[in-house]
Amino acid sequence: MREIDIRICKKMLKFPLLGEKIDGKWNLRLTREFDMTNDSHLFKQQPGQGKLQLYEGKMIHQFTHLYAQSKYWIHENEARQQLLSKKEDIGQILSYQKYRLAFREIAASTNERTLISAIIPKNVFANHKLTLSNLNKSTISTQELLYVCGLFNSFIFDFMARQRVTTSISMFIVYQLPVPRLTKNDRYFNDIVQRAAKLICTTPEFDELAQEVGLGSHQQGVIDETERAKLRAELDGIVAHLYGLTEDEFSYILTTFPIVNATVKEAALKAYRTFAPMFGDLQVAF
Repeated sequence: MREIDIRICKKMLKFPLLGEKIDGKWNLRLTREFDMTNDSHLFKQQPGQGKLQLYEGKMIHQFTHLYAQSKYWIHENEARQQLLSKKEDIGQILSYQKYRLAFREIAASTNERTLISAIIPKNVFANHKLTLSNLNKSTISTQELLYVCGLFNSFIFDFMARQRVTTSISMFIVYQLPVPRLTKNDRYFNDIVQRAAKLICTTPEFDELAQEVGLGSHQQGVIDETERAKLRAELDGIVAHLYGLTEDEFSYILTTFPIVNATVKEAALKAYRTFAPMFGDLQVAF
């Protein structure tokens, strides 16, 4: 490991690991839902009344839930029985009925990007190739999920993840990554949330989420690719500052993504420079 790698790691490790439970801060627990082999009897190849989509890892990409079409559907009643196990179904709200953070299990340090995360809509299920926020065991708001999604899809977080990844990224690897636990009362939290929301809330399924963060509706989401690239570059610049990285350190991290288009990396570095005056006196709360 080079000296610059050690210096970067030391800066990042000033923050608590995602898996640490911290009183007074949000805490995120992860889970998986349906197994493609063990639960295959539940999967239907045609949509229909009472059936909900089954999301697979290949259906999401960074900040988007529209990367591929569904191939399977599950009867909601059968899925609820499976999820509740021996508990009585009295119509209680389960995780699938909420917006959830998700990231792909299949990953490699040699891919263009390693950590691929999105928010998936309400009322969908997911297979075991997606790791999900377990909202029944987490103490985290929807806005904080957007914040985490913004961090997960940054070059900084990806750099940390790919140090530990071979062919897949487990929830246990992600639990070991350091994360500033910003909340709505912290500076720059809203800057990250708003940009992530504009990238995510692009279809009617996300109208409630858009309203919750003050966007109004999915019509305020950003679908223009040039504008999306600008928002992503700004997120990368902000997150680099959150971790206290110098321009040289951030520039070095960008060189570790050889497959990423040079214009994308240049835009991220430009955004870092743009935000530098704002972060001069930043003291990040754990």
